[in-house]
Amino acid sequence: MTEETPVPAPAGNPQEPLRPEAEVLAEARRRSRRSFIGLGLAGLAGLAGWNWLISQPTEQGIPRPLRKVLDANGRLSGAYFKETRLAPEFARSRARRPRVNGDVGLESELDPAAWRLRVQAYGSNTLQEFTLADVQTLPKIEMTTELKCIEGWSIVVHWAGARLSDFLAKHPLASRAGRPADPQNPSADLAPYVGIETPDGLYYVGLDMASALHPQTLLCYEMNGQPLTPEHGAPLRLVTPLKYGIKHLKRIGTIAFADARPRDYWAELGYDWDSGH
Repeated sequence: MTEETPVPAPAGNPQEPLRPEAEVLAEARRRSRRSFIGLGLAGLAGLAGWNWLISQPTEQGIPRPLRKVLDANGRLSGAYFKETRLAPEFARSRARRPRVNGDVGLESELDPAAWRLRVQAYGSNTLQEFTLADVQTLPKIEMTTELKCIEGWSIVVHWAGARLSDFLAKHPLASRAGRPADPQNPSADLAPYVGIETPDGLYYVGLDMASALHPQTLLCYEMNGQPLTPEHGAPLRLVTPLKYGIKHLKRIGTIAFADARPRDYWAELGYDWDSGH
């Protein structure tokens, strides 16, 4: 008979003896209890924080602390904004028809012949009315830009219409003294804000005047070479490609000017008032 030589265990990998099953189960129970307690404490802290948040005074429809965070985001967006900064433009062949995303303010019957754009002069209760033909007498601007939805999708669209700045230069309703709006040299009595609503008043957006006078902010009446359809804002909608689509109000009814930030539909539901990107 010969003796077999024992095979040594690999260096650095000593084999630990198996732990008794009862010990393993006890350790698992201890870890489970710690995890449960930790998750419970985290949940209680989150609930306490939420209760504190919703107990705070509201500002523009949401708790003030949350509004302060959103306003901070808006200040960052505003600091990035420049009148000379333009949204990228694309080849017209890339333009596509955007999805219909929301119909607030569009539910009433539209009579294109009876529709009027109503503009309230700054510092006055006087309303002036304009037809679509009045808007179309202004220089026609065409651009192919990206419509960005705050939900995360985007699409390239070809737009055509008149610059809001050209409209306010021809119809000087945004300054107290009736001076034409000049983006390069704004007058001291120019309104700082613009509020825009649908004819029924159910959808509304606010813009700072610099954004309203941006060269790519259009009173738009055509999309992809065709007149706007009712679901896309006929006969006239707002297009401002440095803002998310929630600012691109469909079917403009009234434009008014204000000293303070006008109300804004989605800002009241917890979104950033500025909505720039």
